[in-house]
Amino acid sequence: MTTLRSAGVLLHRRTPGLEVFIAHMGGPFWAGRHERAWSMPKGIIDPGEDPRDAAFREFAEEVGVPAPDVDYVDLGTVRASAKKVLHVFAGEAPGFELDELRPGTFELEWPLRSGRTETFPEIDDARWVPVDEARALLVKGQVAALDRLEGEA
Repeated sequence: MTTLRSAGVLLHRRTPGLEVFIAHMGGPFWAGRHERAWSMPKGIIDPGEDPRDAAFREFAEEVGVPAPDVDYVDLGTVRASAKKVLHVFAGEAPGFELDELRPGTFELEWPLRSGRTETFPEIDDARWVPVDEARALLVKGQVAALDRLEGEA
């Protein structure tokens, strides 16, 4: 089994409690789901690509704006799923606000086995949430990144 390598950006701020910026995954599988249906902006690392470069590329593709120009800490990797390892870069970005979500899109045969292809947004919502709330919202494999972030913050 080949392990997929992905990379993501985990923005955080204090207001005064710790908050993280996460996104609700788009498409029909995640529609109507709330808990365990959110993710940090992330995506697959291309062959030969630096994980940090991939994380910033994917943030811009998924959210529609570049990741803020702040200092980032390499939190290392977490096992996102049985088939995927996620390399996480965390940055404190108290001034980051998203005026308009402009997500990238992906195509999927929908409904399944219909022969028709539909286009869906990669993410359909993104927001700041308290870290304790994020623990219930993030897909399970990304929660370990919150533990590492709290150890660094």
